Amino acid sequence: MVTAVLSPVTGKGKEKEETTVLSDVSISDSDSSSDSSDSSLISDSDSESEDDSFSDSDEEITQEYLNMLLERARQSTAAAEAEHNALQDENEEILTLDNTEHIPLPKLDPGLLPASYLQFGEGRGEAGVLVRDPEVEEAEKKSGERKNVAPPLPPPELTKSGKFLTKKEKKELKKQTAGPDWFDMAAPAEADLPRLHREYEALRLRNQLDPKRFYRKEEGEGKGLKGLPKYFSLGKIVATDSPFGQSSSDNLPRSQRKRTLVDELVDDAEAKRYAKKKFNELQSVRGAKGRNTLRAKQALRKPKW
Repeated sequence: MVTAVLSPVTGKGKEKEETTVLSDVSISDSDSSSDSSDSSLISDSDSESEDDSFSDSDEEITQEYLNMLLERARQSTAAAEAEHNALQDENEEILTLDNTEHIPLPKLDPGLLPASYLQFGEGRGEAGVLVRDPEVEEAEKKSGERKNVAPPLPPPELTKSGKFLTKKEKKELKKQTAGPDWFDMAAPAEADLPRLHREYEALRLRNQLDPKRFYRKEEGEGKGLKGLPKYFSLGKIVATDSPFGQSSSDNLPRSQRKRTLVDELVDDAEAKRYAKKKFNELQSVRGAKGRNTLRAKQALRKPKW
């Protein structure tokens, strides 16, 4: 006798169907009646499906019963997955932005681009042709800048006869002026030095003319013509008319103007008074050291008793 038993096994949401075939064991007629129907029954059942287990009878398992068990397994699996997803949603942090509007993307416009140095053909198989070399253009640009940096050489200086100047003559020409830093101020001629010395000494004595101003002493002061600087020039302030074309009180008329700077300084009333005071002081000092002063000095040295 052959008996087929289908036993459903459910475990962790998965359904397993196992078929156990019971083999028929032939027993001879001489064996006892108790061992005549000995058969081994192998069935796997789950402890959780006790209500669904069937009896040991030989009733046949229908397809509807199997479908019902399969549907229950699917429902339990879906419930377990839903519970697992709910736990993950609780632990997950969701960030929400205030402004949910989409930010506009910038335009993909690179603007003006340099000209291409490759020219491609119409076909895909044609290689690009080199139109210009940027490295060569950069080298030409740098070479052009270097050419502009070097100034042209000045023309050589010539004498009146048309000959080139010697080194000694060039050195003498340089000594005649103070250089471009001083606007090429020329040195005064030796014939004009006595006349310029008088006016220059008047400028040096400006400290004596104005008691409220003090100037630093110069190196060449009191040395005569040798104390004059090598390069200097004396000028005169030219008075101009007022903006309205009329004469101003600041501008002296031609009749009141003096010929030299010393005459203008001496003509001033306040300068006259101060110059007279200084003259008297110098005369008193000179008179104390002059002739017929020995007896006066001895009289001062004598005791009063």
